[in-house]
Amino acid sequence: MKHFTWIAFALIASFALGSFVTTKAPEITTDMVQQASQIFGIDFTEAERDSMLGNLERAREGYEKVRAIPLTNDVAPALYFNPLPTGFMLDSVQKPFKYSTLIKSTLPKNKDDLAFYTISELASLLRSRQITSVELTEFFLARLKKYDPQLHCVITFTDELALAQARKADEEIKAGKYRGLLHGIPYGAKDLLARKGYKTTWGAGPYKDQTLDLNATVIQKLEAARAVLCAKLTMGALAMGDVWYGEKTRNPWDTESGSSGSSAGSASSVSAGLLPFAIGTETLGSIVSPSTVCGTTGLRPTYGRVSRHGAMALSWSMDKIGPICRSVEDCALVFNAIYGPDDLDPTIIDAPFNYAPLKSLKGMRIGYLKKAFETDYNNKTNDSLTLVELKKLGAELVPMELPDYPLSAMTSIISVEGAAGFDEMTRSNRDDLLVRQTKNAWPNSFRAARFVPAVEYLQANRLRTKLIQDVYDVLKKANVEVYISPSYGGGNLGTTNLTGHPCVVLPNGFSSRGTPTSITFMGQLFQEGKVLGVAKAYQDATDFHRKHPTL
Repeated sequence: MKHFTWIAFALIASFALGSFVTTKAPEITTDMVQQASQIFGIDFTEAERDSMLGNLERAREGYEKVRAIPLTNDVAPALYFNPLPTGFMLDSVQKPFKYSTLIKSTLPKNKDDLAFYTISELASLLRSRQITSVELTEFFLARLKKYDPQLHCVITFTDELALAQARKADEEIKAGKYRGLLHGIPYGAKDLLARKGYKTTWGAGPYKDQTLDLNATVIQKLEAARAVLCAKLTMGALAMGDVWYGEKTRNPWDTESGSSGSSAGSASSVSAGLLPFAIGTETLGSIVSPSTVCGTTGLRPTYGRVSRHGAMALSWSMDKIGPICRSVEDCALVFNAIYGPDDLDPTIIDAPFNYAPLKSLKGMRIGYLKKAFETDYNNKTNDSLTLVELKKLGAELVPMELPDYPLSAMTSIISVEGAAGFDEMTRSNRDDLLVRQTKNAWPNSFRAARFVPAVEYLQANRLRTKLIQDVYDVLKKANVEVYISPSYGGGNLGTTNLTGHPCVVLPNGFSSRGTPTSITFMGQLFQEGKVLGVAKAYQDATDFHRKHPTL
């Protein structure tokens, strides 16, 4: 291949991205086609290159016509990702949602201890009217305002809305109209979920003054359950990392370091006891990673479980919404309120959620990624102790391995879909307003994604179809419905985000620096209930989720 010069790159850029420059795009030549083809590693003859010129000129004219029609981030492609493999059968029976026996809580002598009560403990106080929702809401709003200057976890406080919702909750509870365990419970939402009357900034400079005249479906469902929205929480800009346009969200266990992301404020605020629960999202680790760093418990549901209407789209085929909480059962409770059909999100699959606490793990077959646990990595000791604990609880551990695929190449799907979702931002150069401008940050990734051929994007998705089937076959062969993996090991995080499988991440110890570590429980598609049940049994046998940072 010929040496790829910066002049050639500029020519290709002006051809592929014509509207980025103010001058008229140059005529496409066979030399330009030759240089461009080197990007995707295919050689064409001189005659083949010459034959393409008319097609390429017409295509470029077509790009301009498409760009002339505004496409906002909420407009999804007319192609929907389906995570169901051949032979997979959805459950057909919806069973009653079962919760553990409720603890009858009493107000603590030190009111600050309320900060780390679980949802069910707070619900007991509300239902017995030992405390009002207004008092609880004022308590958590005060904590948010006290510690946000340290943690930088809030983008927008929603005091007026929160207090109005709390007053309504109190009136209903007093009148005997109790709507369930979320009634009157404060929470926060990652700032990619729209709420009328408040900014939805996506954590990004170009959108820091954006307001959307709608309520996200998740927000609507939580309002129907009478939960109380106290704050729109920070997120890494456009759902990457923990750096947003105002600051870097901090880890309550070590405020010199970041909380990871992109559900940065959601995990940080719950970890610090500033909120009982929060809503996060994940495309490739954005619930798992901050939950690991901050020591929270998170549920990443199956793709197609929770409506994304009113949520920022990064990757239409990979985005998922889930809760970040103090305990596994709190995740089950919140998920029970937010999952299910929504006419405004055509990717949602109507499947039952059957959760009930398990009496025992005795005799249960639980898979584990053998090679991943045997390699040397930072959290090996704690993860090995997790396996020991599961054996003590009576589980039969079944060794298994995930299929081997080029995950890094396949997750380029995110950059391509993100580049489409934020096309206008890139072409207008408003991406310069993003704080992070490194080579692996979104501005550069979105620009580079424009050079991914449509054919290669579709090939990656075709390979994804094979991966989905292979993972299904592996679980079927191992005869397990739940398996365990190091949170970052064995290719599990990339594989299961591509396939859409559910995951529960929870603390399993501490590092030598005193910061939390985590383990992940995975399950078959749409089997969140079983994954949560197994994860709860393990969590009940430990007390890591009961440890809290000191600010």
